[in-house]
Amino acid sequence: MSLTDEIARRRTFAIISHPDAGKTTLTEKFLLYGGAIQTAGAVKSNKIRKGATSDFMEIERQRGISVSTSVMTFDYAGKLINLLDTPGHKDFAEDTYRTLTAVDSVVLVVDCVKGVEAQTERLMEVCRMRDTPVIVFINKMDLEGRDTFDLLDELEAKLSIKVRPLSWPIGIGATFKGVYDMYDGDLKLFESIKTKVEAQSVSITDLKDPRLDQEVGEDAANLLREEVELVNGVYGELDVPK
Repeated sequence: MSLTDEIARRRTFAIISHPDAGKTTLTEKFLLYGGAIQTAGAVKSNKIRKGATSDFMEIERQRGISVSTSVMTFDYAGKLINLLDTPGHKDFAEDTYRTLTAVDSVVLVVDCVKGVEAQTERLMEVCRMRDTPVIVFINKMDLEGRDTFDLLDELEAKLSIKVRPLSWPIGIGATFKGVYDMYDGDLKLFESIKTKVEAQSVSITDLKDPRLDQEVGEDAANLLREEVELVNGVYGELDVPK
């Protein structure tokens, strides 16, 4: 492979957030589903569960926070992925700001319970200054969080961005069953296990497919249909090329 081809296949992105939004835990899931590790670690580990891969310093394992940027590299779908897990706490923000000068794009993690927080806004401003593409990931949907539409409104108002959902949650908190992938048209069903390499995916032809009702229940299926119709009406049809 030529040097040009090797450079072209690289994808470098950072995961950023306010402290405790779930940034390092999401990093573990990227590594798990990317096939780089076999078991997702825990931010605050014990003798049974292994610690987070990116929290390699003893102080990080003791305090349960990232204090420096960790870089993890793995191959996925023919691309070389450089994944940077950054500190969320403001005391270590300078390290995160420097990291943002070297990435192609960013995943901005938002806690569905707390919404947009102070450090979220500051990090978004740095991304805006550098014109860095941003994907917002709303985390902790299995907790009793805020209404998804309210969160989207807050993202647009506080971060001064236009959003367009690529996926949509099926329920929230105790009723959370997974997400509907608007890009591929699949259901990604939620399972709270740590060693699964691939999430359970169910292909459906469209939202009228009876398999949707079978998998998530009639009430949840009907609510999903209503909400996706509203999303398409408010935010427009998805036009991202495949």
